[in-house]
Amino acid sequence: MTEITKITKAGDSQRGRRSLTRALALAVVLTLAAAACGDSGGGDEEAGESTGGGATQSEPRLTATLNGSGATFPKPFYEETIRAYQQKQPGVTVNYAGGGSGTGRTNLQDGVVDFAGSDGLVKEADIAKYKGGEFLYVPTVAAPITVSYNLPEVKELVLDADVIAKIFQRQVKQWDDAAIKALNPGVNLPSTGITVAHRSDGSGTTENFTLYLVAAAPSTWTLKSGSTVEWPADTQAGNGNQGVSQIVKSTAGAIGYVDLSDAKASGLQFAGLKNKAGKTVKPTLEGASAALDGITVKDDLSYNPLNADGDQSYPITAPTWILVYKNQTDKAKGEALKSFLNFMLTDGQQLAADVDYAKLPASLRAKALAQVAKLSMPA
Repeated sequence: MTEITKITKAGDSQRGRRSLTRALALAVVLTLAAAACGDSGGGDEEAGESTGGGATQSEPRLTATLNGSGATFPKPFYEETIRAYQQKQPGVTVNYAGGGSGTGRTNLQDGVVDFAGSDGLVKEADIAKYKGGEFLYVPTVAAPITVSYNLPEVKELVLDADVIAKIFQRQVKQWDDAAIKALNPGVNLPSTGITVAHRSDGSGTTENFTLYLVAAAPSTWTLKSGSTVEWPADTQAGNGNQGVSQIVKSTAGAIGYVDLSDAKASGLQFAGLKNKAGKTVKPTLEGASAALDGITVKDDLSYNPLNADGDQSYPITAPTWILVYKNQTDKAKGEALKSFLNFMLTDGQQLAADVDYAKLPASLRAKALAQVAKLSMPA
């Protein structure tokens, strides 16, 4: 199993890029939580009320250690939420390791972790592998997957699904290929060779990227979709979104798919994409939120914002979930997990934009809170 990395309290940033905006946002969350605690009249026996409108009231102090693993796509948001939550509930330690969505799902199957992060859904054939029985999808945030590239002299680049498919299948190998030129009239594209970077691990980011290509370029994309695919031999693989970011950043002419938060943290350039409506849209939170408008949410809270309708929709907007077992076997852990998820869906949503994630629409957030309420504790 990927080694669990402990996320410590505020001040120990693993990413090393704390901004004033994020610090202020965290301060607001903690101030609100402290105020709620003062209003409850519970003194040291109470941890305060959630300010998000619907989680808990007069929540008692909890003590437990929660371990999770999985998707690296939402990891920066989870780390921010963990830091804020542990100020509210100092007796609860929450650890989240990356490793990819596939690793998280496997670890939850085997009972190695208490929750799993996943950007993709569990295959029907794998449901029986979950030793803890019925599990629940809890949506958390959404965000753009960027198509990042390394061409310092090209400040603006436009791509569409057809050309992206040809690049990643190695049918287009030079940056001055006619197909790329046609989308970028007047841009001086170099003859530099294209290096394709992709994930080496089982990845929800890969699954969503390839699902987008299946939907948007069905007659071109032949590699199918999944958390892993058979990439051409002359491509490069990196572990996690940060691994792909590093390849793109260090390789002239490289291109790769990376979540917005990691792409910005690495200082990468990213292309504007032609969406379903034929409009060029940059990977922004506004574009992600537009893609979430009008989504169809299934009973299990799965949904698909990829290749969404709308002039403003960013076409590779990816969802992400936390997977948990409905029937908890450890009361202390179960109560802490329920508390943590409620916090993430209420106060934690205030932190999303500051680490480049789009918060859930109000209607989906309400359904997610109702999903968390289904967690059953042992006597």
